[in-house]
Amino acid sequence: MFELTTVILGFFILLPFLANVFFPYLWLDLVYIFSAIGTMRRCHKHLQSNPPIMLLDYFLEKVQKHPEKPLILFGEEVYSYQDIDRLSSQVARVLRGHVGLKEGETVAVFLKNVPAYVWVWMGVEKIGCTMACINYNIRSKSLLHVLSSCEAKVLLTTPDFQAAIEDVLPTLKNERLQVFYLSDDSPTEGVEALLGQIKSSSAEPVPVSFRANVSVKSISLYIFTSGTTGLPKAAVIPQRKLSISSHLFRNRGLHSSDIIYTPLPLYHSTALLIGIGGCIDIGATCVLRSKFSASHFWNDCRRYHVTVIQYVGEMMRYLCNSPKKDNERDHHVRMAIGSGLRVEVWKEFLHRFGQLHIYELYGATEANIVFLNYTEKAGAVGKSNFVLKKIIKFELIKYDVDQDKIVRDENGLCIPVAIGEAGLLVSKITEAHPFEGYAGGYQKSEKKILRDVLKKGDCYFNSGDLLMQDQHGFLYFQDRVGDTFRWKGENVATTEVERTLAMLDFIQEVNVYGVSVPGHEGKIGMAAVRLKDGLSFDGKGLYVHVKDYMPSYAIPHFIRLRESLEITETFKQRKAQLVKEGFDPALVSDPLYFLDDSEKCYIPMTQEIFSSITEKKRKL
Repeated sequence: MFELTTVILGFFILLPFLANVFFPYLWLDLVYIFSAIGTMRRCHKHLQSNPPIMLLDYFLEKVQKHPEKPLILFGEEVYSYQDIDRLSSQVARVLRGHVGLKEGETVAVFLKNVPAYVWVWMGVEKIGCTMACINYNIRSKSLLHVLSSCEAKVLLTTPDFQAAIEDVLPTLKNERLQVFYLSDDSPTEGVEALLGQIKSSSAEPVPVSFRANVSVKSISLYIFTSGTTGLPKAAVIPQRKLSISSHLFRNRGLHSSDIIYTPLPLYHSTALLIGIGGCIDIGATCVLRSKFSASHFWNDCRRYHVTVIQYVGEMMRYLCNSPKKDNERDHHVRMAIGSGLRVEVWKEFLHRFGQLHIYELYGATEANIVFLNYTEKAGAVGKSNFVLKKIIKFELIKYDVDQDKIVRDENGLCIPVAIGEAGLLVSKITEAHPFEGYAGGYQKSEKKILRDVLKKGDCYFNSGDLLMQDQHGFLYFQDRVGDTFRWKGENVATTEVERTLAMLDFIQEVNVYGVSVPGHEGKIGMAAVRLKDGLSFDGKGLYVHVKDYMPSYAIPHFIRLRESLEITETFKQRKAQLVKEGFDPALVSDPLYFLDDSEKCYIPMTQEIFSSITEKKRKL
């Protein structure tokens, strides 16, 4: 009996040690599972109530709870919860009465990061309309496309974008799309300045009857994504998804006393849904900046007593590459939440700026799945475990990169990869995890749905990303497949870039792809070009063309002239070998050209230029 008792006692003494050896992340897994389940229960309870409690209701609740508390800090400007409430009621009345918007119609906003973005959003919510968040870098054809695809009735912008608006205004008028400046005066004939109307409108609460038909399935936002091909697509964000996304801060233990710093563009879901939405959910304060600045970043954090920062990997790299200062650990930031952080930058960031908590996210605006690296393991984009795999049903399946296609077995089903092997991430589409798709037609959404994955008739969302999972369940991003790459925190659709380049009269064929650059996040644009017979390469003409028609992050920095461009047996352009060969003139025998802003021209690529880029002496 004594021996049995000794054995049992010894087992319980050794249990924590054994668990640590065989299940080193068990405790963190359990804490995260219970936290996530608790957060989701709260969210679903609110969404299933009658009437449902959604983000606007959270906002109005905080207005009642602490009306004078700052919601937005922007430079010297302070906007309390009550300020945003009153301004949003004013814009709601103007949009409904003066402009004539009806419940369910779409308002497009073409704005920089300014406080108006938030009060316009809440105003649009108050009248049951949808807000389309337009990337302010796009112009001309792309701008017309996104406005058309979301069937916008109204476009709100500022005189900052006068040239871009006047370029497309005749077309917009023909399509009966109303354009307004959020300013006191208008420099453009035919565009009304709306700010005076807003200021003179009643700021009293808007009647609930203005949004009587809003449900959890109603579309709150359109957020544009390059997806995997073609022009930008409007990802549908219904009220249900908006409410779930805004709960992330709560899941990570943030509270109303936190001050969140958001220098990311509000036309992306990270800043708007997670950042602004998350602040509203917990009743916190958001420090909004017009755009990211490495030189002002830590000064802003100190000035506003920031406790949480939002990031993308490129932003963190810029901070790590900035000149060292004696006071760079002098701040109150305790947490960073974002995506795209490479392991070497992760470690350097912690080494330089202090041991704050970093929570890496993986997800896409339109995806039905999101991963969170709740263990803070450097380099991982997320972690799965036995319980989460039952809730979030995903697979990593075999993908032939050279052939640019999914590998299937003799039964036509996809093949899961082994642990440690890179595979295409797909996530099962279910009632609990739906794929909301895109505006503008069934076919756009259908292209992202993969059928007959593990059994005939099943449906999965195709992420377009290659990930690898290790034996502990950690997930690591490997690469994007197909026709999209990421640069400067933006997705670049190669098909759209190819169409733009093909407009030039000296180009016969073009193949656009992303290439890695040492010390930089993501991949930078490069184009393999076949010239038309008898015509020569025009570096100056190409420079002017891309600057006129493309946002800076999408412009190819390297051009490779080819006698021919290879295609697969299914007539897709081969990119893998071109990506592998890159832009090193010592390895590539074809003529290479580099985009030189100082010369305003694509100039011949030299070994000296190549070295200056790889040694980070030349800015890209």
